[in-house]
Amino acid sequence: MLIGDQNIQSIWYDLETDAVNIIDQTRLPHEFEIITLKTLHDACHAITTMQVRGAPLIGVTAAYGLYLALRKDPAVLEQAIKELLATRTTAVNLRWALQRTEQVLIPTALRQRAAKALETAQLLEKEDIAICQSIGEHGATILKALWKEKQSSKSVLNVLTHCNAGALATVDWGTALAVVYKAAAAGVPVHVWVDETRPRNQGAALTCWELGKYGVPHTLIVDNAGGHLMQRGDIDVVLVGSDRTTLDGDVCNKIGTYLKALAASDNDVPFYAALPISSIDFSAGSDAIPIEQRGVEEVSCIAGIDESGLFRQVRIAPCDVRISNYGFDITPARLVTGIITEQGVFEANRDSLQKLLG
Repeated sequence: MLIGDQNIQSIWYDLETDAVNIIDQTRLPHEFEIITLKTLHDACHAITTMQVRGAPLIGVTAAYGLYLALRKDPAVLEQAIKELLATRTTAVNLRWALQRTEQVLIPTALRQRAAKALETAQLLEKEDIAICQSIGEHGATILKALWKEKQSSKSVLNVLTHCNAGALATVDWGTALAVVYKAAAAGVPVHVWVDETRPRNQGAALTCWELGKYGVPHTLIVDNAGGHLMQRGDIDVVLVGSDRTTLDGDVCNKIGTYLKALAASDNDVPFYAALPISSIDFSAGSDAIPIEQRGVEEVSCIAGIDESGLFRQVRIAPCDVRISNYGFDITPARLVTGIITEQGVFEANRDSLQKLLG
């Protein structure tokens, strides 16, 4: 992503310092801070606390975490994988990246494991950038077609997105937002309605910040406004990412996505999920996807910058209230118009997605 006049990724390896750098996403949009991961513990902490988040970025971070662990002790592969797997449960890219790296490392001699782990992590990093660009290009064809259909009656193409599926959720470009960026670059006048995405407000904090950096017109709305906008005809397409998608086409994404899909279906608004093939779980159905229950303080409290510029957290709920905080929900395939991947756009069903296996 472009920060000032410099392109900065969400994660990268610094050869001079032999360390892994990330953007601390918990400080955005108020502070842009780069932090360094030096140990396995640092990598696990970054994933758990959501200094890095988004399924593809979590996977690449985990691969670098293995390198940081093996650099210290090349014999701890199994334990390092166990610790990294425990950091997040829903996003399938975490497991995918660790399994892929493990397959490379098991036949590798102990003294060569760290170097091989670094090589693999760097490969996953480069692949993710290329994959996201391809997702964006395939998705942009959809937005171009929609704009061709609607340009006689509208001045802009209105996209609704939920959570953050941009460059901050990947190494660079993003998934759903890559579609927006590529379409905008191709001349489609895109405007994005951005769900705030409570309770962590990734839409308000991250997606708005990103779109601002890219110069894409956007408007922040509360989570429950999407249905109203669809009824008014103010949304032309819904674009979301996915932390895990099943072979049957069910899409697991940030809590609240299902409600947007229901509203889209009721108002004949197309609903697309954009995701890398690595986010498809070919081995399990939606009933086997673990849904994270996150900390109650995410719901009971809210954080931001006060009038004096200080970062503060304040409580907004009664101290004794019982709180449930599901992190994700599952949108059934029947509500999904299509799934945008690096290999093209597929129908949300087993017959179509099965083609990606071979």
